[in-house]
Amino acid sequence: MAVNPLSAISAYAKQAKMSVGGGMEPRSDPAQSFADLLSSAAQSAIETGQKSEQLSAAAIAGKADPTDVVTAVTNAEVTLQTALAVRDRVISAYQDIMRMPI
Repeated sequence: MAVNPLSAISAYAKQAKMSVGGGMEPRSDPAQSFADLLSSAAQSAIETGQKSEQLSAAAIAGKADPTDVVTAVTNAEVTLQTALAVRDRVISAYQDIMRMPI
């Protein structure tokens, strides 16, 4: 069964309008919203690393389940890899812009 792209877009827009905050309204200051996005992503990455460290310390003390520790450490590793990939892409984009002729 094929999905009609226009009906999928329409359903998504309708759902976004019904949800809290809408999600479809334009931002008044795109630069500020991008900064907020980066700030929240960095804060989330820091919290993931801290949770991993806390569970690792609890495991050493014998108070944590090894499965939870492995899951937390894996999540922290994936978060770090994602942050590094984004950093590399930003640096690459900056270098491409710097190479453009004026």
